[in-house]
Amino acid sequence: MGNMAAGNAAGKRINSLLDAGSFVEIGGAVTARTTDFNMQEKETPADGVITGYGVIDGNLVYVYSQDATVLNGAIGEMHAKKISNIYDMAMKMGAPVIGLVDCAGFRLQEATDALEAFGKLYQKQSMASGVIPQITAIFGTCGGGLSIVPALTDFTFMEAKNGKLFTNTPNAIPGNDISKCDTSSAAFQSETTDILADIRSLVCMLPCNNEEDSSYEECNDDLNRVCADLANAKEDTAIALTMISDDNIFCEVKKAYAKDMVTGFIKLNGMTVGAVANRSKVYNEEAEVEAEFDGSLSADGAEKAAEFVQFCDAFNIPVLTLTNVSGFTASKYDEKRIAKSAAKLTYAFADATVPKVNVVIGKAFGSAYVTMNSKAVGADMVYAWPDAEIGMMDANQAAKIMYADADAATIREKAAEYKNLQSSPLSAAKRGYVDTIIEAADTRKYVIGAFEMLFTKREDRPAKKHGTV
Repeated sequence: MGNMAAGNAAGKRINSLLDAGSFVEIGGAVTARTTDFNMQEKETPADGVITGYGVIDGNLVYVYSQDATVLNGAIGEMHAKKISNIYDMAMKMGAPVIGLVDCAGFRLQEATDALEAFGKLYQKQSMASGVIPQITAIFGTCGGGLSIVPALTDFTFMEAKNGKLFTNTPNAIPGNDISKCDTSSAAFQSETTDILADIRSLVCMLPCNNEEDSSYEECNDDLNRVCADLANAKEDTAIALTMISDDNIFCEVKKAYAKDMVTGFIKLNGMTVGAVANRSKVYNEEAEVEAEFDGSLSADGAEKAAEFVQFCDAFNIPVLTLTNVSGFTASKYDEKRIAKSAAKLTYAFADATVPKVNVVIGKAFGSAYVTMNSKAVGADMVYAWPDAEIGMMDANQAAKIMYADADAATIREKAAEYKNLQSSPLSAAKRGYVDTIIEAADTRKYVIGAFEMLFTKREDRPAKKHGTV
């Protein structure tokens, strides 16, 4: 256990996160080196951060845990250098970095030394992005320049009661004070509970780096298991994804943000697969409707999905989509952002070279459908349920536009004709936009088969430094 003070909160968090007895501390004797403002008279054990490595279910991880009892959690030069050192080691070994954050901001007595050291840490994080998974958990204050640290990582968890994340304090925002709106709170920033257990589950789902994959495991679930009630879960796709996954394992990410879009990891024949799905209703554990959406693609939902797809592509994780989208969200907030957000999602799917499978489970209308991992933007396999609707828009709306002066009976007749000719999964399949029409209950069997077939997929992109979307 090294020099770690196992009794303090920072040490206890590490012990709870890692397999028992596996933590090895690095840099336990490091203290602050500045002497300005009589700093030499103040004790800074480990300079306020415990750093080291250990294992989670046998998977090597590097960890840093901030100790808010040192100088009230103010962080300085050596503190940042210790975290940077952990990043150097993690990059050499190809293992994730997990940060447990609890601090009050930069140490004023160290000024430019602290800023320089944190700038170097930002640089290390940027270089590590897409190479090793980075996870942050915020247990106390994460303010000012430190707020950039979790933003540079892949996944961020916040403790619901005490977690505070802010770049500007709530009282520094013009027209606001903390009693009006606590912009630093977990609820405002999106909350997650049981953080350490959630991180352990997430680490076990992820590859250790972008080249070596230890996330495969033996599957004891029936690969041909029929999911009889899957069609009933069309509205809440978090439930649908749980049903088709091995042993009903679903690790949802950004659960409290943009709930009209579901993102997370499932297991299919022991392989981790990233899942993206439209959602129109959110059910709680008592089967009560918690939230309801109109089935459209929102700006927040599109950006949430785009970031998730880019993560999956960086770490060679195949992507499954469940598409049920009626168009783009119509609101003032969305109208300002939806074109750019939808472009980001389109780009993420088109740019990703991992295996991509799409199942159209409901509506797939207009450009929003094209954006959602359609054949056109690069899906390798597209399935559709028998009652799916794929086309430009709802058949009734189309009939009213095309036959604006017709009577109601004609509109009904033309709508039925349009639905059959233009919106049915069969018409899309006839043109090759859908590969196979499948029964909802057989979805698990078909998507497992598709990913097995796509396991050796190789696909190139034009030579360039990077895209600019």
